[in-house]
Order: sequence, then C-alpha cells, then structure tokens
Amino acid sequence: MSVWEKLRWKAVGVLGRLVLRVWAKTSRIKVVGEDEYRKAKQAGRPIILLIWHGRLMLVPYFFRNRGISALVSPSRDGEIIVQIGLGWRFRVVRGSGSHSMVRAWVEMRQDLRKGGELIIVPDGPRGPDRLLKPGGLKLAQYTGAVLIPWSFSATRKKFLKSWDRFLFFYPFSRIVAIYGKPMTVSPALDEREFETERKRVERALTDLDAEADSHFD
Repeated sequence: MSVWEKLRWKAVGVLGRLVLRVWAKTSRIKVVGEDEYRKAKQAGRPIILLIWHGRLMLVPYFFRNRGISALVSPSRDGEIIVQIGLGWRFRVVRGSGSHSMVRAWVEMRQDLRKGGELIIVPDGPRGPDRLLKPGGLKLAQYTGAVLIPWSFSATRKKFLKSWDRFLFFYPFSRIVAIYGKPMTVSPALDEREFETERKRVERALTDLDAEADSHFD
C-alpha cells in the first residue's frame, strides 16, 4: 500500500468515526439484557459476540474503546470497518470464509484462551443472509468461550435492498441494543449434535433481531 493509499484510508477512518459519533449522539440508546454479559466478563470468561451482517451499523460506536477483537474480512468493504475500528481501540483480525483463516484462527484462539472478547459476523462477508456458519461454534468448543448474540433496532430506520437487508438508522432515533442469553457449546458433539447446536444458535440470533425490531411497537 502506497503512502497516498494509507493516508486515504486513514481519512476514511476519521470521517467514518465522525459521522457515526454524530449520528449516534443525536439518538437515545437503551441497552437491554446486559446483566448476563457483564457477569460473564466479571467472571473472566472468554466471550464471542455474534452479530448478523445486517446489524453492523451501530457496532463500531457501541463497542468502542473496549479493546475488543473483531474478525474482519480482508476485502475493500472490510478495510473501511478496520479503519473506523482502529481509532476506537478495536483489535482487528483479518480473515473470512473466502480467505485463508489459518493465521486468524491461531490469533483468535490465543486471545480467547486469555479471557478475551471477540466479535464474529457469522453470515459475513457475503452471506447467505442469516445462515450461521460453523466457525464461531467451533472456536467456542476449542476455547470454552460463551456465545452471546447481540442486535439492535431503531424507531427511525430503513432496511436497504442488499443481500443482508442492512439496517440503516436515521439521526434522532430511539435505539435499543439487546444482548441475548449466553450459550455454551459442548466440545464433545458428533456431527448431528453439532448441527443441532448450530441451528439453535442461529435461531437465537435471528429471534433477537425480531425482538429488537418489535421493541418500540
């Protein structure tokens, strides 16, 4: 990457953080279900936060300055997220289902085994929408991490016509950010049992979206 490209990407990060901060500061954010998440953190448990691709807009601002790791695709769209996140103290791990995951897998395992916290987008970066890929569950099996779904919704919003039905919220919204119940995955599962668990977690994350969307109804 040339010096000019580095400067351009840094400017993207600065502008992205500015826009998100202003956007979110005009809104009122209510947090629901945080107690179980806090208990897991206080107990030193490693945590994997699961968030659908379509619910990412609030994520960089909401989880800013916590030192959380995030698995981000090494794509152009992923680079935008990286540049925004680095200025808010996210630890970025590059990798996805369509790129090599060897190094990313090692980094994530090491971080979680030290009691770290990691954000995974289990239907990203290209979908299918809300189809949970198995990587996060396998990581939880190997590290003993708890899986915690997270979602948000808003009173003034629009679902874009993208593959992930991306939720765009407008300024001066009322926003709800919801943590789901922590889930664990047994390390001793056969193929059929693992698929049952995958569907259970997928359903919990999808149901959380519906709960967030209905919060202001």
